[in-house]
Amino acid sequence: MTGPVDPVLDAFAAIPREGFLPPEERGFAGFDEPLPIGHGQTNSQPRTVADMLRLIQVEPGDKVLDVGSGSGWTTALLAYLTGPEGSVIGVELEPSLVRFGRRNLAATAQPWARIEKAKPGVLGWPQEAAYDRILVSAEADALPNELMDQLATPGRMVVPVAGLMMLVERNETGTARLSGHGWYRFVPLRRHL
Repeated sequence: MTGPVDPVLDAFAAIPREGFLPPEERGFAGFDEPLPIGHGQTNSQPRTVADMLRLIQVEPGDKVLDVGSGSGWTTALLAYLTGPEGSVIGVELEPSLVRFGRRNLAATAQPWARIEKAKPGVLGWPQEAAYDRILVSAEADALPNELMDQLATPGRMVVPVAGLMMLVERNETGTARLSGHGWYRFVPLRRHL
């Protein structure tokens, strides 16, 4: 008898973390801890990434925004979950990480996903909003209104706010419900502005 299907575990199996790490860190890919990718940023702890992906509940065909794409790992995992009928845009401020993430993402052969260089002072990628799902891999001081404006109706956003992992669920009428899902540490979101 087989257990329930877990699309997040399937994504982790299909998109190995080691392909998104600098060569000197690849031997640690199996460790459940954040690993440095340069510029004071990390490839997030796998358990944290899995928690966020389970909260956001990406469906095949979704249009997804990945804020703070870093090494490109979350962008690639999201692309796996949306499938080719969906689309994923990762945004990253640090130019060398944009290049690193693009190379890593290209190796997964998922052309429906891409990484863009974030524009200074602009949060997210508003020119292609609205997004069914928004994943934020950096900690905000408060719920970012700029990203709320880019969230579709209905839609889901996962964002760490002052250490608490927040889920925003917007229903068909546009009403947003917020819930907290544990305490986590991330680099500050302001680095992505």
